[in-house]
This record gives sequence, structure tokens and C-alpha cells, in this order.
Amino acid sequence: MKPVYLYSTLGCHLCEMAKEIVSPLLNYYSLYLEEIEIAESDELVERYGVRIPVLKSPHHLDELGWPFDTSQAKAFLDRITT
Repeated sequence: MKPVYLYSTLGCHLCEMAKEIVSPLLNYYSLYLEEIEIAESDELVERYGVRIPVLKSPHHLDELGWPFDTSQAKAFLDRITT
């Protein structure tokens, strides 16, 4: 299984919503969700602080920033797994 990153931070209710959308899709795409805590890096806070939650593949430049729904998450996962 390959990772898909979720850039998030502690106490982020939107990040929890994003996990609820993405989690049911992971097995279908043979992926696992790896949460990246942006608060641990000034660079990540600068890049993602006002955009979290953000989905990203470690192997693609493509990102999916909030807000997104299930169909947008599926389209993103289709792009990064083909």
C-alpha cells in the first residue's frame, strides 16, 4: 500500500471531516492515510496554514485542498494512482 498525505493540525474540525470523506476510499485505491502535522514545521505552516486540510501524494505534485467532497476526493485519488 502507498501513502496519501493529509496535511492537518490538532483540533482542526475540517481535517476530521476530510478524514471521514477519504477513509472509506483508501482500501479501494490500496492507499493508507498518513497525517502530517503542520504545526511541527514553520515551512508547512506557511505553505498550508490557511489551506488545511490538504491531500497530497508523495509521488505527484497534485494537491487537493479543502473544501472537497467525496466525488472530488475520488477524482484526486484516481489521478494519483494511475
